[in-house]
Amino acid sequence: MVSQGMVSLTKSLCITTPKIRLKNPKIMQNLNPGSSHHLRVLCTKMSQWEPSPFIRSSAQEAGNIVLEKTSNVFESIVSETAEEEEKVDSSQTTNSHQVQVFKWPIWLLGPSVLLTSGMAPTLWLPLSSVFVGSNVVSVLSLIGLDCIFNLGATLFLLMADSCARPKDPSVSCKSKPPFSYKFWNVFALVTGFLVPTLLLFGSQTGLLGSLQPELPFISSAVLLLPYFILLAVQTLTEILTWSWESPVWLVTPVVYEAYRVLQLMRGLKLSAEVNAPVWVVHMIRGLVSWWVLILGMQLMRVAWFAGYASRTTNQQPESSVAST
Repeated sequence: MVSQGMVSLTKSLCITTPKIRLKNPKIMQNLNPGSSHHLRVLCTKMSQWEPSPFIRSSAQEAGNIVLEKTSNVFESIVSETAEEEEKVDSSQTTNSHQVQVFKWPIWLLGPSVLLTSGMAPTLWLPLSSVFVGSNVVSVLSLIGLDCIFNLGATLFLLMADSCARPKDPSVSCKSKPPFSYKFWNVFALVTGFLVPTLLLFGSQTGLLGSLQPELPFISSAVLLLPYFILLAVQTLTEILTWSWESPVWLVTPVVYEAYRVLQLMRGLKLSAEVNAPVWVVHMIRGLVSWWVLILGMQLMRVAWFAGYASRTTNQQPESSVAST
């Protein structure tokens, strides 16, 4: 049996001898018997025990190919990273430019909304069209007039917040007011609320005998109820700007206090219509003086903050130079 297997194996090897076919038969004519040229052999039929043919090449050629490919690979990686960085920079500059172009109309639209909603009705709207007597209709008309201003002030603050944000939307902008600023703002609001409230309460109860005659409830609502509502709206808006860390915390009191001065000047005109006592007129004048003083302090804070920001920007380059 073993001899039969060896015979069959020998026959298969003889039968499966690979046939060699030259790709170009003319090469044989040019070859010399002693020359050592490498031939490219194409086998039409190979045995299952014979390995696949391979092309022999010199080590120098292989080294040249490897070096060339290696240099090309490094150059391609550098060029690809440079192209990616250029694309990212160009996209960022394009996005920031688009955002900046979108913000340009807001510089005119925001103040126009504030002027249309707040100042124009108070300055040019006839008082007779709002006040029709000491009744509830007049109170609601005055409150509605102030609500229009509140809507315009809210839109203005939102636009100012968008303009104060950095050009790059990915950069976070958080601005926290100092504690002293919060304290004095709260102090001004509480004082502006308590003083007229205590005076009206003392006049109604007779605790302050000099504040006579007392002011009727409807007349006091016409003169001071819109004032108290605006105080509450300003307090809520400032608390929201502080909690949201919005950069408009410095502008918010200026907007509301400027309108409050106009609101109290309107109250002085209405005091003659409702036949308010002399002490009520003096109280409203005192409130006007108080809020003009507070408004001036707010403007001083704006000037201080501008100087503080300029000092901070000047110190940053100096610190960077010192560190280098």
